[in-house]
Amino acid sequence: MTDLEGKKSYRSFTLGNFRKIPQIQQYLTEEQQFEIEVVGNVLPFKANNYVIDELINWENAQNDPIYILTFPSRDLLKPEHYQNMAEALKSGKSKAEIRTIANEIRLQLNPHPAGQLEHNVPMLNDTKLMGIQHKYRETVLFFPQQGQTCHAYCTFCFRWPQFVGMDEFKFAMKEADILKQYVQEHPEATDILFTGGDPMIMKTRLFRQYVEPFLENDRDSHNIQTIRIGTKALGYWPYKFTTDPDAQDMLDLFKQLVDAGYNLSIMAHFNHWAELETDAVKEAVRNIKATGAQIRTQSPILSGINDEASVWSRMWRTQVNMGMIPYYMFLPRDTGAKHYFDVTLEEAWYLFREAYQNVSGVCRTVRGPSMSAGPGKVQILGTEEVLGQKVFVLRFLQGRDPDWVHRPFFAKYNAKASWLDDLEPAFGEEAFFFEQEPSHSLHK
Repeated sequence: MTDLEGKKSYRSFTLGNFRKIPQIQQYLTEEQQFEIEVVGNVLPFKANNYVIDELINWENAQNDPIYILTFPSRDLLKPEHYQNMAEALKSGKSKAEIRTIANEIRLQLNPHPAGQLEHNVPMLNDTKLMGIQHKYRETVLFFPQQGQTCHAYCTFCFRWPQFVGMDEFKFAMKEADILKQYVQEHPEATDILFTGGDPMIMKTRLFRQYVEPFLENDRDSHNIQTIRIGTKALGYWPYKFTTDPDAQDMLDLFKQLVDAGYNLSIMAHFNHWAELETDAVKEAVRNIKATGAQIRTQSPILSGINDEASVWSRMWRTQVNMGMIPYYMFLPRDTGAKHYFDVTLEEAWYLFREAYQNVSGVCRTVRGPSMSAGPGKVQILGTEEVLGQKVFVLRFLQGRDPDWVHRPFFAKYNAKASWLDDLEPAFGEEAFFFEQEPSHSLHK
């Protein structure tokens, strides 16, 4: 949908209106449409006309990476969960009854992995700050209240509880002055990461309210040097930075932050090179870079979407050619539909190694494969034979305790392992070193 001036008009699709998408009626069977409804009543579903019209190959939808990335399929739920919801819908249960069943299923999907609620939420003046997380010494995460949705939802998203109406699991805050007060009291923090949801779903006037306190002439009152913005907008709605009514206002705000001396880093989520092919995304990247901001890219490895080394090497090379910096390759977190997207640690390492070998040094800024687990970001360095025992070699890229960072350790080889919890210490050790040390909290 385009207006007379050539600007893309935004249209969103959810469970309530997804059957109105022409491609759905043309290419999907009634059974496939029902699967979207079943799974979408448990895990969040949302798409928009850019994703639908410009990114998905509908003639091969069931194998298309962007379709799999955005449209639910029955295997995202375990069979018993799918059956429970399907029967509820077929029997005509009320909305309240369906919601109860959905929440019962959701609670079995580990809605907040890696101790986010228990260990990452800080206190200020004896008040728990449910819109802030502070897991790593240098970096404070902030969840702006108006940014807790997205242009479209990824089927793998580990933040899915933000979008399903379970308020007790939602991170959000609207008081920017509290954020500033918190970082003033924590001079060890050098970086703020605005996250969500997607902060770039907000209008510029709303997002400005959150960064305005850091544009005031009191830089000496805090130690913030980097402002990061985690966003999928470049992949799902690049018009945010090209032809949206306030696109130039947002770009001007980016330049204002850069001119104020901040390292502004756009943490862009791209999951497949297909998201880099449109004219809209190319123009959006150029516009952001012209402000002086950096764009760093990251994605998990996802079975059925990007679990081939050639996809990653092409994606990294294309990103570098566009002036972006490959940053992280993750493993899908142990929540939601992880079982559907899983690759083993060994498969992930082989994939990373092959992709890494097939690009030049300028692309090798990427780190991975990494698990964002409870203790920190754990990188798989590979498998080795040590003292006659096959082991995984791992290290922390980031740790809840800063002393853990870049400290190598070993785990027994397990061909089926896909997460840190699947591993056991090697060489007869009873526990990993980070399990033996006291729990480290930055914000007690």
